[in-house]
Amino acid sequence: AMEAPFRRHRARYKGPAAPPWKETYRRRCMERLRNSRAKLLDRHRQAGERARGQAVGALLVQEVMEQEWQTLQAAQGSLPSLRGKEALAQMLEDPDELAVLEEIQQELILQEQSVIEEYERSLQFDEECLNAMLDGLDVSDKVICPVCRKNNLTVRNHLVFCQCGLYISTQGMTEGKLRSLLENTVTEHSDRCFHNPEFTVTSGMEEEAASLLMSCPVSLNVKFLG
Repeated sequence: AMEAPFRRHRARYKGPAAPPWKETYRRRCMERLRNSRAKLLDRHRQAGERARGQAVGALLVQEVMEQEWQTLQAAQGSLPSLRGKEALAQMLEDPDELAVLEEIQQELILQEQSVIEEYERSLQFDEECLNAMLDGLDVSDKVICPVCRKNNLTVRNHLVFCQCGLYISTQGMTEGKLRSLLENTVTEHSDRCFHNPEFTVTSGMEEEAASLLMSCPVSLNVKFLG
């Protein structure tokens, strides 16, 4: 029964009937949600620890909507202000405005879910990446090449090389050391950042040997073999 006004008035605010604050408010809410990615993922992790496997509702949407409403209200003065613990929806009386609020809320919830899904997918990728490396290990500590992810690396006489063309000169390296170095680097990166790291080889200058770089579109490049 409570939702009837939202449904009945939905068609009316698509045109000029939309309240003047709609676009500004919607844009600011979306921006705040995007800029709160770290906070959102933190809440997601905490919620996950508390409620393993249960569907979690909107984690940050309510807070974002209330904060941006207060900012807008302070700037415009014509909008009703939130008092105490009062919910946004309780304060607006015009069904058109309530419907706009609900539309914005739904959009924010979808945005929040897509951020969480991207994070979950990248966690899975990190795990698969690590498993692929570990699957390539046999008794002799073989390591899958992180650049082509197909062949085993060969470690011989201070050289690390692969059929794909990776060729690095490095002192005192063994397959065991190389394996734990790669594992630690991927694990350390996935603790700080949920984007997928990529491995590339820098071309060595005259004096300098080539190095293996783990790079990421978001965090800084990490040089760890040289």
